Amino acid sequence: MKRKNYNKIDRLLELPKEVCSNVPKIIITGFDEMVIENFKGILEYEEFFVKISTHIGLININGYGLNLENMTDDDIKVKGKIESLEMERTVDES
Repeated sequence: MKRKNYNKIDRLLELPKEVCSNVPKIIITGFDEMVIENFKGILEYEEFFVKISTHIGLININGYGLNLENMTDDDIKVKGKIESLEMERTVDES
């Protein structure tokens, strides 16, 4: 019941969903840079492939010369030649 009250307050204050929950936010700048907010961990990291875990699923990034930069507890920046992005939902977020 408490969670519903928080959702009503969040909506009333017009707070973005990613601020009030663990839902990931992905910001893509061209094909060379991506920032993922609200991530849990790095599962796999190669120069051509990065797999990142979030609270609701997995994010797979394919490309060339991929580097992880500016990591904090909440967000991570991936730079390089990004070819594709795949998201795999592992938790039903209703």
